[in-house]
Amino acid sequence: MAKMVAASAAVALATACSAPVPEMLKADGVERVSVDGMAYASEFRAFRESAFGLGEALLADGGNGSGGNVVSSPGSVLVALAMLRAGATGETAAEMDAVMGLPENGRDEAMNALLASLAKFDGDPGAVDEDKPPRHPVLHTANGLFVDDGVPTGEAFLSTLARHYGTGVYPVDFANAAATKPAIDAWVDRNTGGRIKQAPADYDPRNTFSLLNSVYFAAAWREPFDPVDTSNTVFTKAGGEQVMVPAMNNVLLMPYAEGAGWRGVDLPYAEGFVMRLVLPDAGSDAIFGASQLGEIADALDAAPHQTVQIQLPRWDHKSRFDLREVLASLGLDKMLITSQDFNAIQPGLQLTQLAQAANITVAEKGTVAAAATQFNGAVSGAPMPAHAINFDRPFHYQVVHVDTGLPLFMGTVADPRS
Repeated sequence: MAKMVAASAAVALATACSAPVPEMLKADGVERVSVDGMAYASEFRAFRESAFGLGEALLADGGNGSGGNVVSSPGSVLVALAMLRAGATGETAAEMDAVMGLPENGRDEAMNALLASLAKFDGDPGAVDEDKPPRHPVLHTANGLFVDDGVPTGEAFLSTLARHYGTGVYPVDFANAAATKPAIDAWVDRNTGGRIKQAPADYDPRNTFSLLNSVYFAAAWREPFDPVDTSNTVFTKAGGEQVMVPAMNNVLLMPYAEGAGWRGVDLPYAEGFVMRLVLPDAGSDAIFGASQLGEIADALDAAPHQTVQIQLPRWDHKSRFDLREVLASLGLDKMLITSQDFNAIQPGLQLTQLAQAANITVAEKGTVAAAATQFNGAVSGAPMPAHAINFDRPFHYQVVHVDTGLPLFMGTVADPRS
């Protein structure tokens, strides 16, 4: 394999009871490049629009969410796709650029800048008391690449990941499922603060490649909801059924906007992030198209702060997605079947399993959420206010990084109870 994987003897797999994550090897002489995010405003907007498209497809797919409730991380899928694109060529590269609307030039540099902007809030998920979300938000993102130590992996691809995504490679023996599966699961567990215990894609010992991105978010509201003001109230489901749910209440100064068929607010966390809450007109669907999500984002970004009385249910949801179906619905056909256009990663590499797991808990003190995205592959042949807004019917939500506009999490609440 390339120089960075040559020393497979140096790989130390710990015992299963001690979080068996192997040693990460870095490209020789390659350092993470420091870039100025101010130079990539147009690329950030392109990434945001791409994430909206992914979010629309994820919510339309619904994953395995129960009762219409969906939580997803379009931001995580976007980063994983950008990493995969770094090793794509030919028709697959052209398809990914066209379908995802990725920047024509400076794609990896711009993603480096975006990740650096998010890293201002980095912290250890394992140190967070989730019963008391932190005033200074913790946003931990991680990129991981597990490759079979018997298959050559392209040095240019690995160098790009080290230079712009801050990651190296974990050489493993995929055929040794007893060691490698726990290692990948431990990576996911550690980087999601234990909220996701296992990698989202099914393990297959015939694989030779597993690319992962994880996102962990924990933050207190700028002004917490008083539990004394939480009371049972009516929530009207999409079919008209009315159920009683515990709803939080507050009067806050925050951005408020209205548009054709919707009203929304940006509910602020203590620093750096907002929860974008969008209430469709009664009888309308809570799933918005990517273009309308862009219009909503622009409207709320420009909206003045107003005094708003808000009623918001608590919820605790989780979802899993077969991303092969989601990405196929967007038109990423060549990417899903090629066995030639990822030769720069591994000769004859073909994608096998693509999956995401995500969860979110929203309550009086704040929000805690996590997601893990995984792309697996195998080489060919190998195995009184001025306004009041009551979220008392299905609604749309996002967790948005303010500086870049990236929707890290996106979902719908159809029934807060399930």
